[in-house]
Amino acid sequence: MDLDKNHSAPAPHEPALRASDADRDRIADILRDAMAEGRLTAEEHSDRVDSVYRAKTLAELEPLVQDLPAPGGDARREPASAAYDPVDPSVPVAAENLIAVFSSSTRKGRWRIGGRTNAFALFGSVEIDLTEALFGQRLTVINVTSILGNVEVRVPENITLRGGGTGIFGNFEVDTLEAANPEAPVVVINGYSVFGNIEAKPKRGKRVADLRGRMRKHLGH
Repeated sequence: MDLDKNHSAPAPHEPALRASDADRDRIADILRDAMAEGRLTAEEHSDRVDSVYRAKTLAELEPLVQDLPAPGGDARREPASAAYDPVDPSVPVAAENLIAVFSSSTRKGRWRIGGRTNAFALFGSVEIDLTEALFGQRLTVINVTSILGNVEVRVPENITLRGGGTGIFGNFEVDTLEAANPEAPVVVINGYSVFGNIEAKPKRGKRVADLRGRMRKHLGH
């Protein structure tokens, strides 16, 4: 009896599609929105974002958002505050990079911070001062890496500050804040320190004053 007549040969496995930077940014944006809506905690968001940027294929990305609504889906969303820019979820958010290698990098004064900032210090120092910054979105994520370096983040004392990270023979310290105003900006610090230091703290006496009015004036609304 010829078994080949009764059993078809198994179909060959299709190769896994490689994920692009745009694919990773799209997933990261869904996670960012989910955290802003309270669907994910800061720790869950941090864990999933770490997995996003380690993912090599689309198959590894999809499970990270399978329990979350897609952008523009039927899930009910809270209306965005008029103090912030409207965000098109289909457009990847460009990250600003602050890099200090045997040097220093500083961002302070009145500047407009985007939804994502990456800070990297190697035998160097990075200072990020948000006390006079203009927030164009409710959620701001700062991804930090310090290797034998120092990264300091200073925020106004009336925003929400959260963080999740690790210090390996180093220090990772975020002074958690919860703003009384539900429309206040949310800043999340993710990262790790190896023989280095990462600190995120409020700057006492510095506050985001009249956020709605400042943003309308700045944006010409």
